[in-house]
Amino acid sequence: MPKLLEVTNLNASYGATQALFGVSFALEQGKITTILGANGAGKTTTLRALCQTVKTSGSIKIDGTEVIGKATEAVVRMGVAHVPDGRGTFTGLTVEENLRLGSFVRRDKAEVALDMERMYARFPRLKERRQQQAGTLSGGEQQMLAISRALMLRPRLLLLDEPSFGLAPLIVAEIFRIMREINKQDKVSMLLVEQNATLALDLADDAYLLETGRVAISGPCETIKNDETVRRSYLGY
Repeated sequence: MPKLLEVTNLNASYGATQALFGVSFALEQGKITTILGANGAGKTTTLRALCQTVKTSGSIKIDGTEVIGKATEAVVRMGVAHVPDGRGTFTGLTVEENLRLGSFVRRDKAEVALDMERMYARFPRLKERRQQQAGTLSGGEQQMLAISRALMLRPRLLLLDEPSFGLAPLIVAEIFRIMREINKQDKVSMLLVEQNATLALDLADDAYLLETGRVAISGPCETIKNDETVRRSYLGY
């Protein structure tokens, strides 16, 4: 399978504080890759580096095109959508207004309208609340809205930062089911950052485990799930 994303020797920092040290990984077209690790390991920083919102060096290529040095808007136009930690919805806007913002770089208005209806079909709760302010939604509904807004871009690569955080188990199961459906049916590649290793390894194809800003272990998810030493030493179960 061709590589959609190739990251080589990636360093990232916040001012004088370096957070990533020579991180390298790849994501195949149509696949799901997960990045695991404890708090402070560099997971969120990795996604921010891909979006060029932190200082970076090394190489990040999407379909062979270098990302480092580009404006964040240019990365979005390359088909990269980001669902940040904390959901990042525009709380003062309605559900529908949030979805329209997700398609701001598109000019195909008829297709945008069709995609909005697809989002409502996929997440019926959002259709029921389409004129409701996003800030009044439940945590699970806000996460559904954040994912839907990102999908309105029609991304080739969807970046997801802790989509299970703070949500009830039944809501998490529903969201992860829909994410799998989006990957299989819509062929959207995904890079998933997640502290819940069990969930992430069940969903993804490949995994990279970060430890203090460096890749400690990588491999197919099935291999990592079945390696008792890795699970006990790094994943805590």
